Amino acid sequence: MSRFLIIPDRENFNETLALCEEYNLGLELNDFMYPRTLDDEEKCEEIASFYSKYNDLVYTSHGDFFDVLVFSEDPKIVEISKMRIMQSLDVARAAGAEAVIFHSNIEPFLTADVYKQKWLRRNERVFREMCARYPDMCIYLENMFDTKPHDLADLAERMKDVMNFGICFDYAHAFISASPLSTWAKELSPYIKHVHINDNDGISDLHLAVGDGTIEWDSFAKLRELYFKDASVLIETSSIESQRRSLEYLKNIIEF
Repeated sequence: MSRFLIIPDRENFNETLALCEEYNLGLELNDFMYPRTLDDEEKCEEIASFYSKYNDLVYTSHGDFFDVLVFSEDPKIVEISKMRIMQSLDVARAAGAEAVIFHSNIEPFLTADVYKQKWLRRNERVFREMCARYPDMCIYLENMFDTKPHDLADLAERMKDVMNFGICFDYAHAFISASPLSTWAKELSPYIKHVHINDNDGISDLHLAVGDGTIEWDSFAKLRELYFKDASVLIETSSIESQRRSLEYLKNIIEF
């Protein structure tokens, strides 16, 4: 049975710990997602030291994401993107995480085959390099603006020999895409190592508590059983209250 995770609240960490104990949960860290944090070495050391005391709970960490463009035409942007990836991996390792999630950041309005091929080749080159440089860490690439699963599936297929690379399937992002959830789940199925869930209205990425939006969670349970039952699952909402509501809703559908 896969492990379910929540995002910790360091300001109310006793409540996070209580919820973890009640539901046998792990943690995905969201503390290191932004360049301003990554560039503050003292702050990163302080946060990593805090979490390292709970490394039996810390499982994944979200890396820097919006401006990490390893497929950019600008070599300086590629260089900075690689630096951010390494910073994210270094601090996650120090905090006790086993895996770090990055975004695909593919531009959905650029549909020419030449763009897709460059995205594919350049991502493969960089993430092969990163997986080799950090053999003790897993790297998961998450669908973000992607409108269909084909590009991520193509990349993961090309990298299937790299054991510490995989896909983070963001179910809520897929729900507001142009492709059915069943298509996403089936095409990415061989490569899914981690899953993000929350709820929305089918239009915007609202990060609502599970059950508060329009996603059909009975269907999620069926797709999970068919295609990614061994993947870890993050309930990607930030407040303790919304995490608890999500867990209460899900416990009637899924066995923890």
